[in-house]
Amino acid sequence: MTRNLFTGEDQPALPGTPLAERMRPRTLQEFVGQEQLLGAGKPLRQAIDRGTLHSLIFWGPPGTGKTTLARLLANVVGAEFVPVSAVTTGIKEVKEIIAGADRLRGHRGTRTVLFVDEIHRFNKAQQDAFLPHVEGGTIVLIGATTENPSFEVNSALLSRAKVYVLQPLGVPEVVRILERALVDAERGLGAMNVDADEAALTALAVHANGDARIALNLLDQAVNALVPRANGTRTLDSAALAGLIERRALLYDKGGEEHYNIISALHKSMRNSDADASIYWLARMLEAGEDPLYIARRLVRFASEDVGNADPRALELTLAVKDAVDFLGMPEANTALAQAVVYLSAAPKSNAVYAAYGRAAADATRDVAAPVPLHLRNAPTRLMKELGYGEGYQYAHDEPEGVAAMSCLPDHLAGRTYYKPTDRGIEARIKEALERARKIRSER
Repeated sequence: MTRNLFTGEDQPALPGTPLAERMRPRTLQEFVGQEQLLGAGKPLRQAIDRGTLHSLIFWGPPGTGKTTLARLLANVVGAEFVPVSAVTTGIKEVKEIIAGADRLRGHRGTRTVLFVDEIHRFNKAQQDAFLPHVEGGTIVLIGATTENPSFEVNSALLSRAKVYVLQPLGVPEVVRILERALVDAERGLGAMNVDADEAALTALAVHANGDARIALNLLDQAVNALVPRANGTRTLDSAALAGLIERRALLYDKGGEEHYNIISALHKSMRNSDADASIYWLARMLEAGEDPLYIARRLVRFASEDVGNADPRALELTLAVKDAVDFLGMPEANTALAQAVVYLSAAPKSNAVYAAYGRAAADATRDVAAPVPLHLRNAPTRLMKELGYGEGYQYAHDEPEGVAAMSCLPDHLAGRTYYKPTDRGIEARIKEALERARKIRSER
């Protein structure tokens, strides 16, 4: 039996209803997790306790309770709950729902909670259609998304709906949910007399990676595959899970925020010379199916941006690794990428070249585009020579120390310093050479 959230009446679950759906919490007291939102004194909890509800967006990974929480919120405040999916619903259906909400509000004074799952799938025009009805109070909009609302929900809607972030469930929280399903004879698996050991439930929770839906449906599969003893009891242990949870799907979207979060983590770990963390983030990407050539390109960039002239060999190595990845493919190329990640982590760091280019680019794009000084110009024709092209040029190789006493910048930028090398690695020697050359130019 399941309880209808809106009538409060018990009703049987339809045949074939997944365990995750049958075990959906019926009250806030049954809801597990998200204490940062529902704990005492938290803004969302205060709104619930007052019986008020505002338009909001739940942002979080799958299986963390976004849909369930939206249903419970509507039930607590006595509102009509209308769920739609942005994948299957068009603007026509949304307008019909809003018209119905307007009638319900006028006739009975009942508010309508319009729950839009995967709201990021609606385009800007579709999202804009909600605005007047949210502002006028016709609907309370609750959106759910696994994508960063900053990028996927337009700013006008974001300004009218508070964003609440749902976190992946922890292993203890998922275990609690599994234990409840095992003892619930009404909606869960209690009638099957399952004796589950802690190690098996923990293994299921770890495999689910914070997704209660995955954990419950795996539990359902595992229990239904068990052979009962003569007394009707079943035992769920780690051996019974063999083959069911060999390998989990890693949370990773090659086109979404998690992609950028993890590549950022790799960059920052290498920059901080943490080879262990760098290897971990590399493995997270590769095991989730990231394009190894994408990673190789990022390592080449890192070699110039963060290692630079402190160790010029870093660029050579990363280019060689790029070729190795192209030649070997996966999975053999994983060690070549790991080799580069470890080398870059251990290498002395300098972003002096990166910073120098930034300073030079700023002058090049913002300042007067001064002509090239005459002494630096090419003079292939008589006219150019008569105009002074190349006049005053000093051939550095003819100088005793290989440095000529002439400025190579436009006059208004003479003496400007863009490259400021560090004292780390090979760049320390580069710094000495450049300082010596600057001194020679300034003394002549």
